[in-house]
Amino acid sequence: MRWQGRERSENVEDRRGMRPATAVGGGGLLALIVAIVAILLGADPRPFLGAVGEQQRQAQVRQAGDGAGVDDQTREFIEVVLRDTETVWSQLFAEQVQGGAYRPPKLIIFSGTDRSGCGMANAEMGPFYCPADQQIYIDPTFFDQLKERHNAPGDFAQAYVIAHEVSHHVQKLIGFAEIADRARRSGDQTAANRASVRLELQADYLAGVWAHHAHKEYDILEPGDIAEAMNAANQIGDDTLQRLSQGFVVPERFTHGSSEQRVRWFKSGLATGDLNGCQQLFELDYAQL
Repeated sequence: MRWQGRERSENVEDRRGMRPATAVGGGGLLALIVAIVAILLGADPRPFLGAVGEQQRQAQVRQAGDGAGVDDQTREFIEVVLRDTETVWSQLFAEQVQGGAYRPPKLIIFSGTDRSGCGMANAEMGPFYCPADQQIYIDPTFFDQLKERHNAPGDFAQAYVIAHEVSHHVQKLIGFAEIADRARRSGDQTAANRASVRLELQADYLAGVWAHHAHKEYDILEPGDIAEAMNAANQIGDDTLQRLSQGFVVPERFTHGSSEQRVRWFKSGLATGDLNGCQQLFELDYAQL
């Protein structure tokens, strides 16, 4: 993948080497108490809650290690790929999303553990998008796991992972994420799993749409890159992961889709570059996905 020396995103925060604050300090605790009192008295608690957030931010900064915020090749790669997603999605939103202006997510690079709006982020969880704070969380050691544990090496395999998480942000902005959220809130686990599969396959499709336009705009793809992304999608399908972990496959427990499905939908987005094509994932019968 051609990425070295290209424009980089400014929406990346590097927290590697930092330890998340574990508790609210004395001043933050006092502000929290005052905020509760303000609520009880009918006053606006936001100034006091803001003080709590600032206390936590400062606590996290104070616990920064020597390796925090190193501008290395990993960070450059992530920033370049994220910048490509910003450019592509801004253009597609302007052209195809009615009344929509693309608001890019922030991407947090962390090591080990970190706090997110969705709870604790852990390296073992892999990269994820948090809709509560509209941020993406990545511990770059996942890329080593992708290569060694999942047999999916290559920089474009890594770019596919980032593009997939950005696609979850695109889904939230357009409104597709809410469809899956309603299914999760219904209490029907089968319906929730199926909605999750649709959402994840749609994110694969949108990652393909991004790759289509990024290559068209910047000529990013080199020989073998597409095979890298296809292999990554194949290696992290639910059926493949279930066979590795338990020796058998239980389709009813799929949450991301089979290897075949993930590859097929990524290829479809890559071939067409059609943003509107993702709608069919919520129109097809589940068996047709």
